[in-house]
Amino acid sequence: MPFRSLGLNEAILKAVQETGYTEPTPIQSSAIPFVLARRDLIGIAQTGTGKTAAFTLPILSVLSTASSRGIRALVIAPTRELVVQIEENVRVYAKHLPLTVATIYGGVSEKPQIKALEHGVDLVVATPGRLLDIIRGREKAFAGIEFLVLDEADRMLDMGFVPAIRQIVRLLPRKRQTLFFSATLSREIEKLTGEFLHEPETVEIGRRSNPAETVAQAVYEITPHLKVPLLQHLLQHDHLTMVLVFTRTKHGADKIAKRLIAAGITTATIHSNRSQNQRLRALTEFKEGKVRVLVATDIAARGIDVDGISHVINFDFPPNHEDYVHRIGRTGRAKSAGDAISFVTREDEDALRALERFSRRSVPRLKAEGFDYNAAAHPREEGRGSGSGPRRPARKPGEIRTPRHDSVQGPQQPRHAHFSEKKKSGKPREVSQSGEAKNAPKKGGFGRFLGFGRKG
Repeated sequence: MPFRSLGLNEAILKAVQETGYTEPTPIQSSAIPFVLARRDLIGIAQTGTGKTAAFTLPILSVLSTASSRGIRALVIAPTRELVVQIEENVRVYAKHLPLTVATIYGGVSEKPQIKALEHGVDLVVATPGRLLDIIRGREKAFAGIEFLVLDEADRMLDMGFVPAIRQIVRLLPRKRQTLFFSATLSREIEKLTGEFLHEPETVEIGRRSNPAETVAQAVYEITPHLKVPLLQHLLQHDHLTMVLVFTRTKHGADKIAKRLIAAGITTATIHSNRSQNQRLRALTEFKEGKVRVLVATDIAARGIDVDGISHVINFDFPPNHEDYVHRIGRTGRAKSAGDAISFVTREDEDALRALERFSRRSVPRLKAEGFDYNAAAHPREEGRGSGSGPRRPARKPGEIRTPRHDSVQGPQQPRHAHFSEKKKSGKPREVSQSGEAKNAPKKGGFGRFLGFGRKG
C-alpha cells in the first residue's frame, strides 16, 4: 500500500517521498485512516515501527486544510529527548507547509517557550512537567486545541505523570481528538484511557510487549565485577559499530563511561543529571558517529531514535519485560537487523525467566571467546572505601592517619596539620605530632558545659 492511498496532503506526500520512504509501516497504514476520520485512537506497536509518523502525518494533513488560529495540536511526551525527536520529525514532514511548531521542556529557560506560545504556533510538543508550569494563566492560548497526543503513554503514566496530565487535560477543550501511542500498554494503565478518550479505536500491531523480530537476542551469564571487562572485551570486535549501553543508575552510567574512555573507546553518557545541552550534544555526536558508545539510563533514553544502532547492551538487566522491549527496540529499527546483548547475574535470573515465559521463547546463552571468566575483581576506583589500591586495615583506637596522597608528597604529617584554623587574633593554631592543638583552649570549658569533655 503506497502512502498516496492513505489520503494525505500532497505537500506531505512530497516531504515523505523526499525522506526516502515509499510504503507505510503497518502501524501507519492502520492508524492514519482513523486519525484522518477524526476518531480517538489507541495505537500499540513495537518500538521502531514508525509510530511518530503515524500521528504526525495525519495531524499535519488536517491542520493544512485551514488557516492558523493559534495552537491547534498538542503532543505530550515523557522526556526532553523525545520532544526534540518529535519536533525534528514534524519539521521534516511539514517543510512544504506554512505550519509552525514549538517545544516546551525543562532544563532550559522558560522565556523563549512562553514567547512562542504568545506569538502563536500550530503545534506544540511538550513534557508534562514544564507544560503544567507555564500553562496556568495562559489557558486561552490552548482554547483552540483540536488534537491531543500522548506519546509513550504507558511510560508517562508509569513515571508518575498521571496527576500532571489530568490537570493539563482539564484545561483543554472537551471537544478534541485524543490519541494514545505506545510500544506497550499494560492492562492497568489501559483502564486510565477511559478518562481521556471517547469511544476510541484500537490498533495493535504484533503481540503486546513482544520484542521486534528483527533483533537477535543473546545473554551472557556473568558475575557483577566482570561486567565492565566483558563489555570492553566485546567492544574489541569491529562489528559493534554503534552501541547503546543501558545501565540502571546515573552513577553506573558515569562509571562505565569513565572506564571505556580510559580504554580508548569514544563514549558519551545521557542521563537526568546531565544538562540539556550536554544530553543533546551526546546524542548528536552518537548520531554522527563521533562517539561509538552511548551509555544511558532508561528514562533518558526514551527519546533516542537513532538509525543504525548495531547493538543494544543491557549492562544491567531490566526488572520487567516492558523495559526490556523498549531498550532492545532501539536497534533493528525500520526492518533493519540489530543485536541485543544482556549481561545477567544470579540476581537477574528470575527476571530473565519471566521474560522468556512472557515472550514464549528462550534467549540463547553465549560465552565470550578468549575472555577470562575467572579474573579477579577490578580495584575500586572511586567513592567511599574505593581507593586506587587495596583497602587499609581497620583504624586502631586513637590512631591519626594521613591521607593516602601524602605518601607521595613528602614527609608524613598528622591529618590535622593540613587544616590550620585562625583565632580571632589571626594567629594560626599549631598542631603537635600527637594531633593536639598547642595553643588550643584546655579541655573542659564550653565542652564541659555541653556535657562532654574532661572534668576538672
